[in-house]
Amino acid sequence: MKRIVLGVSAGIAAYKAALLLRLFKEAGHHVDVIPTIASLQFVGAATWEALSGNPVHTSVFEAVDTVNHVRLGQEADLVVIAPATADVLARAAAGMANDLLTGTLLATGAPVVMAPAMHTEMWEHPATVANVATLRSRGVHIIEPAVGRLTGKDSGAGRLPDPEEIFAAVSRYLEDEATSRSSGPGPLAGKIVAISAGGTREPLDPVRYLGNRSSGRQGIALAKAALAAGATVRFIAAHMDLPAPEGVELSTASTARQLQGAVTEAARGADVLIMSAAVADFRPAEYVDAKIKKSDDHADPVITLVRNPDILAMLIAQRAAEGRSGDLPPLVVGFAAETGDAEAGVLEYGAAKLARKGCEMLVVNEVGENLTFGTDENTVTILFADGAQPVHASGSKDLVAATVIDAVAGALGDG
Repeated sequence: MKRIVLGVSAGIAAYKAALLLRLFKEAGHHVDVIPTIASLQFVGAATWEALSGNPVHTSVFEAVDTVNHVRLGQEADLVVIAPATADVLARAAAGMANDLLTGTLLATGAPVVMAPAMHTEMWEHPATVANVATLRSRGVHIIEPAVGRLTGKDSGAGRLPDPEEIFAAVSRYLEDEATSRSSGPGPLAGKIVAISAGGTREPLDPVRYLGNRSSGRQGIALAKAALAAGATVRFIAAHMDLPAPEGVELSTASTARQLQGAVTEAARGADVLIMSAAVADFRPAEYVDAKIKKSDDHADPVITLVRNPDILAMLIAQRAAEGRSGDLPPLVVGFAAETGDAEAGVLEYGAAKLARKGCEMLVVNEVGENLTFGTDENTVTILFADGAQPVHASGSKDLVAATVIDAVAGALGDG
């Protein structure tokens, strides 16, 4: 038996939450229902108490002797909010605690699953898009709303999925009694994720090389997030400032051509490839066996560069050539470290690269000295080849990684 907090916010779809509550109870779970005050206009407290068998409160000033919002948050194995209105998404993203439900969200360490429901215009509004991205970056699992009939004559995206679908989506948190409070079996359980990280180095002579500022921190964070989501992680490390995380299947590469071979091998049989490594675009045309010396005549050496293989584009072309008989991953996520200029901005260059590379997702971030490379913070925009709404994430690289992995899990689930 699990202890579930079922949050219900003020949408017409609140009646479906009563059916979801019944599914939880029939499965043998203890359920505490926390409706918002406004939601009681749709379904009354008596219904929730009768179906759950537990008292219902909406305010932190009720059951004060038990410090109710802290107790419920600490005791919960899972928090589900269905429906999650635009208002609740906004308050949760802002970290507000102005009622029992949002206070409980701040006090819990349990997995949190939200099933949004609202009109299409509200779901697609930039504020809601940003709030959803923020919540996902914090590890909240957002169930995409269904497309169909809404209130009145409207139809579109924003319909609350059927209770059976929501129940199935959260079932991974309810099946294993030994599962820790911080995660269920994970949305990537049984999946193989290949991740490249770090920066390549192209040798010029025995002591010098051409390289970049990549530290590998974002790739390491991605590997940790994928492991936490239950995946088997094949980690291809170029040069990094930190050691590879424990629990991965590790391979290493130094140059772009070495990385190409290692990535192709690791990608075989994987469900997804995430190319977060910073690959040098060019290498010296010639490698000099001895250290290049300063000449007495002060002549400056001339270094001729040649292009390195485009690992991402070549792998996607190879996948297309092999077709269904091949074993390269159906989902490929590229990274684009970009700088804007007078001709175009970072996202414009990113969109062009997504179309040119042919991958399913592209994580775009602006880079520069003291920006992204070697730091603990990152700001990215995830672009999707299928035209889905871009997802933004900003904060620690762990938070950015959680957002990327959540998007990956959603894409694999849709497939």
